[in-house]
Amino acid sequence: MENIIKAAVERGASDLHIKAGDVFRARIDGELKPLTKQRLTPEQTKSIALKLIPTDEDRKLIDKIKDYDCSWGSPGIGRFRVNILRQRSSFMIVMRVIPFEVPTLDKLNLPRAIGTIAETERGMILVTGVTGSGKSSTMASMINHINTEMNKHIVTLENPIEFLHRDLQSSVTQREVGADTDSYTVGLRAALRQDPDVILIGEMRDVETVDTAMKAAETGHVLISALHTPDATTTIARIIAMFPAEEQEIARSRLADSLFAIISQRLLPREDEDGGRCPALEIMICTPEIRDLIRDRNRVGEVKDFIADGRDEHGMQTFDQHLTDLVDGDMVTFEAAKAASTNPFEFEQQFGRFKKKSKTK
Repeated sequence: MENIIKAAVERGASDLHIKAGDVFRARIDGELKPLTKQRLTPEQTKSIALKLIPTDEDRKLIDKIKDYDCSWGSPGIGRFRVNILRQRSSFMIVMRVIPFEVPTLDKLNLPRAIGTIAETERGMILVTGVTGSGKSSTMASMINHINTEMNKHIVTLENPIEFLHRDLQSSVTQREVGADTDSYTVGLRAALRQDPDVILIGEMRDVETVDTAMKAAETGHVLISALHTPDATTTIARIIAMFPAEEQEIARSRLADSLFAIISQRLLPREDEDGGRCPALEIMICTPEIRDLIRDRNRVGEVKDFIADGRDEHGMQTFDQHLTDLVDGDMVTFEAAKAASTNPFEFEQQFGRFKKKSKTK
């Protein structure tokens, strides 16, 4: 097993799939590829699951496990975020590769605006996108930027801990849900009493966590978290919808006051000599005008237009603007950019205008 995992990591795999009745598979440059020819038996898959579960107590409960999260690492191979699940009454394991090296903004090809956003003194910063779009890496690079450039106390709440941050200019306290604290909500409430400057929550999954996160931002902290939403407008709507109907107007006003930025991203295959994948980002920064749009349920749909218009002055950008830059810089093909755009037909119609505008600057 370890030899197969090592070979997958060396080929640049981001995820590994281990399932009873199937071969080992790995996601390489976005495509799921078979690594072996021999199919795994249910007994072999269970044996691998037992090897990955970190505690004797949990191993004893293997036959009761239906969904289980943990982390696993091996010298010379790497670190992984592990999800063990049941399907067709047998085990399946999905392993997400966690690089030993904490990524930098430059290494991830992130715009300079991301560093500026990370340096804010207060407010919520939300990183959004589908599963596998690189949200964890982007958040880790922002924490690394703060840790390298600023004197702060950073508290992270993760399930499980992924990137390991050393104390540099900042002090980084990393807590794992389940091992170091009972839940995101409990850990977040406790974090507010731990003299933090920056709090990172791996994911905001429920209204209680969102409510506490907004309180953290309202009381002068930087709060960084992730949501599985495709863009800024949808993210705003999703957060408001988490609250009961009678609380949504108040939640809308609180969100307008506490939100600082939304960074939404998608990964595209690179076409230059570096290969691999690169991120396309929509960046929204809460200007007074955008805060007014968030407060007004009838105008929140205008956010995208204000993002497009705020590129020069505030460093904001729409997906289509960034996709045009990536094509213009020969990093991705026009076809890949069009496929990744929110509205492919509209992107094709506007591509020439975006390109012409960028060349005149």
